[in-house]
Amino acid sequence: MRAGQYTPRPRNPGASTVAGAAPLDHNGSVRIAPRLAACGLAFAALVLIVGGIVLDRIAAGRHAPGSGSAWEYPFALAAVLAPAGVGVVIATRRPRNPIGWILVLGAVSLAAVLAAQMYAVAALHAHVRLLPGGSWAALVSSQWPVFFAWPLAIAFVFPDGRLPSRRWRPFAVFALVSMVLLVLLLVLSETLEQPFADLPNPFPLRLPGALDVLRLPIWLAVFGSLFVGAAATRSRYRRSQGIERLQMLWLAYAALLIPLGVVSFLAWGLVFGGAGDGAAAFLLVMEAAVALAVGIAVTRYRLYDIDRLLNRTLVYSLLSATLGLLYVLVSLLAGVVVGRGSAWVTALAALVVAGAFGPLRRRAQAAVDWRFDRRRYEGLRRVRAFVEDVRDGRREPEDVGAVLAAALRDPSAELLFRLPASEAYADRTGVVAGPPDDGRAVTRVEHRGQEIALLLHAPALLDRPDVLRSVLAAASLAIEIARLRVEVKLQLAEVESSRARVVEAGYEERRRIERDLHDGAQQRLVSLGIVLRRLQRSLPREAKILGPALDSAVGEIGAAIEDLRTIAAGVRPPRLDEGLAAALADLARAAPVPVELDATHERLAPQIEAAAYFVVCEAVTNAVKHASPSRVRIEANVVAGALRLLVADDGVGGASLLGGTGLRGLMDRVEAQDGTLRLHSPAGGGTRVEAEIPCGS
Repeated sequence: MRAGQYTPRPRNPGASTVAGAAPLDHNGSVRIAPRLAACGLAFAALVLIVGGIVLDRIAAGRHAPGSGSAWEYPFALAAVLAPAGVGVVIATRRPRNPIGWILVLGAVSLAAVLAAQMYAVAALHAHVRLLPGGSWAALVSSQWPVFFAWPLAIAFVFPDGRLPSRRWRPFAVFALVSMVLLVLLLVLSETLEQPFADLPNPFPLRLPGALDVLRLPIWLAVFGSLFVGAAATRSRYRRSQGIERLQMLWLAYAALLIPLGVVSFLAWGLVFGGAGDGAAAFLLVMEAAVALAVGIAVTRYRLYDIDRLLNRTLVYSLLSATLGLLYVLVSLLAGVVVGRGSAWVTALAALVVAGAFGPLRRRAQAAVDWRFDRRRYEGLRRVRAFVEDVRDGRREPEDVGAVLAAALRDPSAELLFRLPASEAYADRTGVVAGPPDDGRAVTRVEHRGQEIALLLHAPALLDRPDVLRSVLAAASLAIEIARLRVEVKLQLAEVESSRARVVEAGYEERRRIERDLHDGAQQRLVSLGIVLRRLQRSLPREAKILGPALDSAVGEIGAAIEDLRTIAAGVRPPRLDEGLAAALADLARAAPVPVELDATHERLAPQIEAAAYFVVCEAVTNAVKHASPSRVRIEANVVAGALRLLVADDGVGGASLLGGTGLRGLMDRVEAQDGTLRLHSPAGGGTRVEAEIPCGS
């Protein structure tokens, strides 16, 4: 179940049931009542504010003083519907938590005051006849403390519906009593509040003159209770940790917007003139913002986004103040040169502000991160430096996993690159592996909307999603480059493996052909030759004339046998079964020129011995055929885990890898075993063929 979701209690096992009837779910019926009550109060708030807006539009149509503008209605609706909606959600999920009921009742009281003002304007100023009690509506609209009553109550009991501790109970009672006394003071006053200050109070009772001295203390008490509520919130925040601390941050963020907005409007009024009804609309929006922040904190929906919101708010507040100051300075300086009131001044100031927006935003973001989020600042700085090193070729992109682990301060962090072709994942070395079930959290990394990797990390990093998100975003390009390189590496490894399998299959096929030639056709020809010799010896004297013909036939059979042996040796010499040194020794003895041989007697893999033999055989054949050497030297030794071959002659030279197919075949054989081949054959004479084949020894 999602964190913060209301969990119903189990039914009472001792509750009786009537035979043939469904059992009574007591808790289900209990939950229905709060749901109906909360929905009924929210609907009442909706009816009040919508009805007030309809009346206000009628008054505006008659040009009544005090009627609102159409652009103000969405703000009034938001200020009422936000606490009403959030209150219904909380009250139905957690009916025992008073926060939901505070929000719903706050929405009703706020809607009543706003609707009463609109009603009074329509009844008293627009002279709508069917609206009695206009003065009483004006009295209700004077109860402006409701704007602060429910936020103050939230400050005392947020987020669990209880006071921070018992010692705060007297302070809560003080705030409640001061608010009630202020409401009574407004009800018993001689006159009403604006915009109905010229009307007499319809309430028959008045505050006794002897109690007039209480007016100032009551006002001071209400003003002080606001600070007491802020102190209660601060006290709870200092004692909180984990989830509760994030919940308090949401409330603090929403509350911070109110003084920030007031200061902004005051500054706007000082620089550009009065803000008009904008300040009132902004305060209505702040009422909605507080309600939404409370809803997010209590239901824990996107709870961890508060760090990002606070960061962005500080950045753009600092940026707005800097750009505003820059606009004023440019306007003043240009006004001195060009003259005040010129359109060029405004255009120049706007152009300067637009050009400075990007650099100033980056500097403001860095300054806020450095001051308030050093971990994010250091992580981004480390990742961006790595990306620059990759771009300049100083670092390998595959090092991005280690850089992320350092930037996130998580030694257990590990990056697995996604392979789209196989839907699998691989580490930086190309080893394909899936996410292990070792308790680490898994975060998807995306680049341009496509998943490119998985980051395995400590679960504690989920408490800092802003750091995790920003660091991964900064490293996404390097991760994508590393992923592509790993994918290419795996594809090359697959190609090499496939080529090795082809070479191995060819080698096994040559061995099969050699065995077939030796055990099949060659043996049958030998048997045929023996049969002919026996037939020749058993001929009578008068048939001796057939002897020469039979000798010729046996000779042809012998020549055919030699041809088969030559072919079989070309496929794979039988002496290779005894080792490379034995096969090369036979090759040296059969050569038409003197051959000096130095070969290792160490046994190697069959395919390596076969490749080495054929390389030496082809090199010797080319030397004898094209270079006319007087002598040839062959070396085959294992050095540092590789078989090194050398075939040198003192012939005419001038050989090239680009000419003919023999030397190109040598290169193909060597490269099939992941080796290298070099040819040195100057035109002045002498040729050296050098090859190196890894053998793992």
